[in-house]
This record gives sequence, C-alpha cells and structure tokens, in this order.
Amino acid sequence: MRIHRYGDPSVIRDDDIPRPVPGAGEVLIRVAATSFNPSDIGLRRGLLRSLFPLYLPYTLGGEVSGTVTEVGADVRDVAVGDQVVGRLDGGGAAADHGVAPVGTLVAAPASIPLAHAAALPIAGLTAWQAVFEHADVAAGQRVLVVGAGGGVGGFAVQLARHAGAYVIATASPRSAGAVRRLGADQVVDYLTTSLADAVDEPVDVILNLVVADAAQNAALLPLARPGGVVVSVTVPVTAPAGAAVTAKHFVARNDTGQLAALVRLVDTGAVTVDISASYPLTDLAEVHRIAEAGGNRGKIILTP
Repeated sequence: MRIHRYGDPSVIRDDDIPRPVPGAGEVLIRVAATSFNPSDIGLRRGLLRSLFPLYLPYTLGGEVSGTVTEVGADVRDVAVGDQVVGRLDGGGAAADHGVAPVGTLVAAPASIPLAHAAALPIAGLTAWQAVFEHADVAAGQRVLVVGAGGGVGGFAVQLARHAGAYVIATASPRSAGAVRRLGADQVVDYLTTSLADAVDEPVDVILNLVVADAAQNAALLPLARPGGVVVSVTVPVTAPAGAAVTAKHFVARNDTGQLAALVRLVDTGAVTVDISASYPLTDLAEVHRIAEAGGNRGKIILTP
C-alpha cells in the first residue's frame, strides 16, 4: 500500500510491485500484519515532512510482525523461519513482503498470535519511554494518563500499573471498559467530568497523550504535586517560569532492547496487546478515513 503524493486517504494505492530483495544486513519478511498509528495521518498528508521526509512513491507501514523468508549477507542472528517483530522507521510493512534491517527486529512474542504483535513496537515503545525514562514512575505514585483509550494509552496504563503506581485514566465511554480491563484504578469520562473535579488529590505524574490547545495543557499543571512531572508525547506542555512542576516533551525512538523487554512482559502475562480491530491490508485507506472522523479506538492491525 503506497502513496505517490501527499493528500487525503484516496492517495493510498494498492500497487503490485516486484518482491524486494534483502541486502547486506537485511532480511525479507513475509508480513503477518502491520499496524495503524495516528501519526500515519500526518505522514500521509505531508505534515511531518520536516521530521520524516519521504521518497515517493512510499510504502506505508511503520511496524511489522512476520516470518523471515530470506536473509541477506552478513546476517547471523536471524534465520529463515524465525518469527520477528519490529519498528521500521523507513516504512515498508504495509505489504505482503517487506525488507527490514536485522538490527531493528526482535523475536516476536510466543504467547499471542503473530499478527497481534504488530501492534507492539510504536505504541509500546512510546509508552515505555514515557513511563520509565521520562516520568520515572515508581511504586506508590499516583499517575494520571490523559488519553488512555488510544494505543499508547493502553500500554501506558499497564506499564504504570506494572511499576506499582495507582493509575487514573481519562477515556470516553467507548474506551472506558477496555481501559479498566487493562488495569486503570480509576477511569474519568472526560466528556462529562472535568479533571479538576475528578482528581481529588495531586498526582505525581501526568502522561499527556492527546493533542490539546494551550489552555487545556495549562490546566494539567495544577493537577501535579510540587516536584511532580508532566510528560507529553504529542504537543509540548509548557510550565511557567518558577513552577514547581517539570514539563517534558519527547519523540519516541526505536530501541530493540526495550522492545525485547516488552515482548518478555507480554509472554509473562504482565502486558496485554489489546487489538480493537483487524482489517485486510487493502482497507488501509478506509482505516485512515475512519481515524480522521474520530472512529478508531486502541490498536488496529492490518493483515495482507
């Protein structure tokens, strides 16, 4: 599934192209699934050109799970038949076969369907880095996850609970049940209840996973205790000079060590990969349309 120009979902085309050949340090993967991420919309529309310039035509798909069918030269740690999962910063997973640098891949979880593993790399790594690197969540803390109904939010709730925190999560009624199942101690319906009314005492950590305006972001700061931290993975939340709260913003990076750790948590049952929907890969344009209309929840996978 490729784009030849930037634009609305209609620019996504189902192209028949030659099967790629792995080069040195690369493997060919028979794709079990790729996954949709909200950032794919910005990529398709050209809004992320300054950060992620594309060479068109571009094959979509930034995360993959599948089976290795061919290895290139100098590949020693992965063999034909291995089931793998990884984040592909150069795209290419929205296809029946794709090439990936071997250094971007780890062994897929053994406890879940291989296709489901495609939901793990981008959202899972973003949540991991928010919870453990930037917020340094610890046992006994109170953590507020703003936007827990999305793919990153589901993993953030679980990882914060795994760290021993008490988790308050915002979600719409459509997502509330799933967020509770994933371990949130308290779920706030942001459509009917303000956070100022719902959070009865200051929290240690706020994880902001939604795109909001400056006023909405500023309203988060008083919810954190002095010495607390607000971590945003979308737009920056700015703390005024002299504020007793630290505000951080980051863009998640690829990290196979962390991805392997996430796989281990999945296989021990500590983390669930919650798939909200599965579509044929050829429905990718429709998935984009549904997402732009606000109709998606959680993690969506697409299978060739």
